[in-house]
Amino acid sequence: MATAPHEAGGPATTLRRGHFWIPGERVPTAGGTVQRAPMFVQWEAPVEVAHPYPLVLVHGGGGQGTDWTGTPDGRPGWATRFVEAGFAVYVVDRPGHGRSPYHPDVLGPMGAPFPYEAAQGLFLPDDVREAQTAWTYERGIGSDDLDQLVASMGPMPADLAESQRMDADRLARLLDLTGPAVLVTHSAGGPAGWLAADARPDAVVAIAAIEPIGPAFADFPGIGALRWGLTAAPIGYAPAWERPEDVEHADPADRRIPGLTATPVAIVTGGVSAFTGFAPQVVEFLTAAGARAEHLHLPDHGVTGNGHALILEANSDEAVRPVISWIRSRIS
Repeated sequence: MATAPHEAGGPATTLRRGHFWIPGERVPTAGGTVQRAPMFVQWEAPVEVAHPYPLVLVHGGGGQGTDWTGTPDGRPGWATRFVEAGFAVYVVDRPGHGRSPYHPDVLGPMGAPFPYEAAQGLFLPDDVREAQTAWTYERGIGSDDLDQLVASMGPMPADLAESQRMDADRLARLLDLTGPAVLVTHSAGGPAGWLAADARPDAVVAIAAIEPIGPAFADFPGIGALRWGLTAAPIGYAPAWERPEDVEHADPADRRIPGLTATPVAIVTGGVSAFTGFAPQVVEFLTAAGARAEHLHLPDHGVTGNGHALILEANSDEAVRPVISWIRSRIS
């Protein structure tokens, strides 16, 4: 008989926890006034917080906050490891994802459901099967491990730019509550970090972007395009640009983003992830925008075999350590 999850052991952690909502807009409908796209936030903190700034964890596209709280094999996720390292941690469910309710009448059309085949192609592609040693879980449709991975994935809003605009608005208002914080983003949650820094430059101390989408101006069929550089939603450039096509054809020196000026940014990649290939271009774009961007490639820190889902893979405890070290070095 399998061991019940609550009996499986693990470290005892003394902490405080809670949750709340960043409300959405109030919208009149035929049935009454409703709320559009609130953002769910859960938080945990050790009894004695060891660091001056909290961390805000932003999941990727189609995922939810649980991406940070556990792994397919039932181990604690990065959120727990950050708390154990002495940080206060806020985990969000981006608007329209997870515990942040979605109703198309007020939020707009949903994108397509997230299929198993897309999860396989993104997180465990066959062409790197031998090299992706950190994926020790079952890979086939019908396996318990892949069921656990896909079960948390829902559709994204069909309008990528509006989805990112809402992310930025809710994150900015969360930062108004938390005070200055470090953003830790993953995958399609990466644009939310750039946009939140644009909206609240004094409140974003640093950004650790784990496998962020890119490169600049990339088009993702069936999802949307990063028409404004690294975002689908407009972001504040200096000089200001009215049209995204003008940004794409501008000299890099004219793509400054004041909200990112001097912001420490780590672009974190796994050793066998396809996202590693364009990570230097993302660093280059952010550096030209004014950020203090660098590439934190896990194999350079002795952590190997990781794909795009490095926050969930079998060596997730090892993968988080260079990120914790980087954050500590940038906030001390």
